[in-house]
Amino acid sequence: QVQLVESGGGLVQAGGSLRLSCAASGRTFSSYAMGWFRQAPGKEREFVATISWSGGTTYYADFVKGRFTISRDNAKNTVYLQMNSLKPEDTAVYYCAAQGGRSGITVVAGTVFGSWGQGTQVTVSS
Repeated sequence: QVQLVESGGGLVQAGGSLRLSCAASGRTFSSYAMGWFRQAPGKEREFVATISWSGGTTYYADFVKGRFTISRDNAKNTVYLQMNSLKPEDTAVYYCAAQGGRSGITVVAGTVFGSWGQGTQVTVSS
């Protein structure tokens, strides 16, 4: 079983940047695709970005293309989400996800995500 812990959230003004981190432990990190999702109060969870186990393939939701970048450092068992040009509508709890697991099964680009972190709050002011 993999454990995921997100960090790096906070309060920023519109147009600002944040870098989220997700530290993984418990199983071979480099063997699984990773992703970022977000959920605003009263809304459903939505996909943000995913990255293959090698880091060679990435996939983004249309609303973040050109603004967010997902990356991973398998030696550090960590996946990142660099968020630039933040907008108030980006305000949400951001969750890290890993391929595999049996919780909250979500399929994106053929990858089955079923392991989740506790989330980190991102708030963007106008």
